[in-house]
Amino acid sequence: MHRRQFLTAASAAALAAASPALAQGSEDPRLRTLLDAFWEEQIDESPEAATTLGLDTGARAILRSQVSNYSQAGRTAMFQRAASRLARLRTVDRTRLSPASQIDYDVVAYQYQRGVEGAERFRFGEGASAGFSYAPYSPYVVSQLSGPYQALPDFLDSKHPVQTSADAEAYLTRLRLIGAAIDDSTESLKAEAAKGVLAPDFLLEAAAAQLAKLRDSDALAMGLAKKAAAAGLPGDWEARARQALDQALRPAAERQRLAVEALKPKASHEPGVWRLPDGEAYYAGALAFQTTTALTPEEAHQLGLEQVKALTAQIDPLLRAQGLTSGTVTERLVALNTRPDQVFANTDAGRAEILAYLNGRIADVRTRLPKVFATVPAAPMEIVRVPPAIEDGAANGYAQPATLDGKRPGRFYINLKDTAEWPRFSLPTLAYHEGYPGHQWQGAIAQASTELPMIRRQGGGFAAYGEGWALYSEQLADELGVYDGDPLGKIGLLQSLLFRAVRLVVDTGMHAKRWSREKATDYMVAATGRPRGGMQREIDRYCVWPGQACSYKVGHNAWERLRDEARARQGDRFDLKQFHEVLRRGRLPLVVLEQVVKTTLV
Repeated sequence: MHRRQFLTAASAAALAAASPALAQGSEDPRLRTLLDAFWEEQIDESPEAATTLGLDTGARAILRSQVSNYSQAGRTAMFQRAASRLARLRTVDRTRLSPASQIDYDVVAYQYQRGVEGAERFRFGEGASAGFSYAPYSPYVVSQLSGPYQALPDFLDSKHPVQTSADAEAYLTRLRLIGAAIDDSTESLKAEAAKGVLAPDFLLEAAAAQLAKLRDSDALAMGLAKKAAAAGLPGDWEARARQALDQALRPAAERQRLAVEALKPKASHEPGVWRLPDGEAYYAGALAFQTTTALTPEEAHQLGLEQVKALTAQIDPLLRAQGLTSGTVTERLVALNTRPDQVFANTDAGRAEILAYLNGRIADVRTRLPKVFATVPAAPMEIVRVPPAIEDGAANGYAQPATLDGKRPGRFYINLKDTAEWPRFSLPTLAYHEGYPGHQWQGAIAQASTELPMIRRQGGGFAAYGEGWALYSEQLADELGVYDGDPLGKIGLLQSLLFRAVRLVVDTGMHAKRWSREKATDYMVAATGRPRGGMQREIDRYCVWPGQACSYKVGHNAWERLRDEARARQGDRFDLKQFHEVLRRGRLPLVVLEQVVKTTLV
């Protein structure tokens, strides 16, 4: 649902409100039944989601020993099911829904429609391993970030529970199925390469290295043994897991590695998706999908340049106040990165120190949040290291929701491959973004909002809403006084905002303006002052998920603007706690968020 379509629907709702016969919410029960059915169907179709949410029990226990379909046919079927659900949804008369149910209708329709439209036009890319948060705009079935070889081992290690012998047997079954899933994606890799869809050579090189590491690793066998021992289960589970690795996973990983090596000479060094079939339209679609706006690539690029300039100007006097006066802003940030009081040892002890420091900042900010939130969730969270087996290709940080039964808390993962990439002054704002009051806080509030259907409480996607909120949360933490007495931390906040503005420039630069990987990396390092290793991983991530990097600052700008507009409308009546209650409505496209804020805070 594009902006024009949404506003037309909103006008229809206003007309309906004038007619009591149409405004009584007579279609609400049917919509709720339909959305609940969609949720149940989607869980049944995604064993990994069922396990992640703790729903693979009882009648769904069989899902604990299954994985999704990672073949090209599986991708096609995924979008066919979405198209069918969209058609079923459209049988509901929207004008007979209550205002709250109209939001539910609009959000689900928007997500299905954007996905189906993209899949019908662009018949390539990831399916199950990307889900509806990225597909159909994750173009490569195999890269350093995409494909079952990358997603499933981490899933099995970090999310598959082992409490009984049946759980351990299910782990072994899934271990074997990973091999089949890798083989399916290898066939897709070959077929799509023949159509001219292939990741850049440097990403294939990274994927080949990770496949070799997976082929040679015993981590999944040792992981099962550790889980079984913790549960007190008898048996030589490690030996059985090694047998499964030898028989299924290792050969499949090697077959995929060889296929990647064979295709590497045919791959381009150009990082942008403009070189793919209908590539310019593909990027425009990806940008709209990820930002839920009508921003053009050129508009996003210019927005980034303007905000880079403004944020750099804000950082300058703060650096000067710390005695950092020589050189450009970037040169001074680089000097700060390497100052002894900002560097953690690149050892296990140094990594443990980083985790302890992050936990301390989270504990502090949590005590402040009741000042600005009416809803204060019971949201346990743990901060953990990105598994070393995937850290070469993984993002610098990311969040994972808690299970619905509360048995596993939410997690915030930090990539600690090189502690030099995390100077002390940069860490607090990362904690607020990924933890509280960012992703974990927002997700916990939505999850506890029982008035929402489950598909809305747990709905993924809408990166501009979620990432925009997390970036707004960094700013909110500052407003709560977390940087009082910590001027370097305030510099870290502004550098974080600058980093997201730079993303607008380099993402559009590569995918629309045909920048090289080297030019994009050089710009990012020069503009942010962050270590090159981490920025190189960031650039490579943007190659795989076009448009996603733009969602952060676009979303942040929207949250900030909507708050300012609400304050201007309400004057002395404005209550920040009530503004934040919009989180109870779950994730929304930005155009829907705007309507919700304007109609609830009048």
